[in-house]
Amino acid sequence: MEPEPRRPLLLVADDEPVNLKLLVDGLRNDFRIRIATDGESALAIASDEEPPDLILLDVMMPRIDGYEVCRLLKQQESTRDIPVIFVTGVSDEEGETHGLELGAVDYITKPINLRITRARVLTHLKLRQAQAHLAQLSQIDGLTTIANRRRFDEALGIEWRRNLRMCTSLALLMADIDYFKQYNDLHGHLAGDDCLKRVAIAFTAAMRRPTDLTARYGGEEFVALLGDTDIDGALRVADAMRRKVEQLMIPHGGSSHPCVTVSCGIAVAVPSDDSSPEDLVMRADRKLYEAKAAGRNRIAQ
Repeated sequence: MEPEPRRPLLLVADDEPVNLKLLVDGLRNDFRIRIATDGESALAIASDEEPPDLILLDVMMPRIDGYEVCRLLKQQESTRDIPVIFVTGVSDEEGETHGLELGAVDYITKPINLRITRARVLTHLKLRQAQAHLAQLSQIDGLTTIANRRRFDEALGIEWRRNLRMCTSLALLMADIDYFKQYNDLHGHLAGDDCLKRVAIAFTAAMRRPTDLTARYGGEEFVALLGDTDIDGALRVADAMRRKVEQLMIPHGGSSHPCVTVSCGIAVAVPSDDSSPEDLVMRADRKLYEAKAAGRNRIAQ
């Protein structure tokens, strides 16, 4: 028996008990609902481990009004993409324009019409889902279906800041398929594409944790990003990557080795204010060059 699909989570923020009851009773069959009766509570719930998929936000609330809540939500990276629909008892052009300029996606006026409210909520949830799907596609390499350069650059920045806060080491592995131009010239570009796909699968299989990221960096070059990893851990993963490709036994008539192999460069650092993610990339790239200069099908650290 298949599990029921996850129902979207709504945050309903309103200081009027009558409005809260109306919205909760009218929407609870379609959505999971959390409620907030002031701006501070709304901000706290929006920043929870499971953030809401959409927020119905009253404009007039005590201490922090809905406009300020929306402004603060759009300032935070973790909450800026949550759709906000303002709920207001005053319909005026200036207020509505102000709310939309702050980042709200829609306005609902009181007295609340539940059919219209439900329809608008569903519309904006579908739009968000479509936008998320497009964003995901923009971070996937079209050929190998692993992460692309854009996704890697984003992840590198995030992992650098996280390891900086935690004072832990961050490892970057840069790998390159040996004699790939010769492989393409000898076996053809279709075979070359197939080789890239199989190498990407092998690299992904070498990752040890769900948080480890492998990406296509460009051409026949790949990277692996390993948070909270020292040189010994990085060496183990790099060796697993190298061996898994070798075990594919893809024939390569243009290499000094009978099958396709890879070379890998390793850079490990504890991020600091005096260094940068770009330094880590350059170090890994230099080590990759050393591995290739030393004869290929090996790792340099």
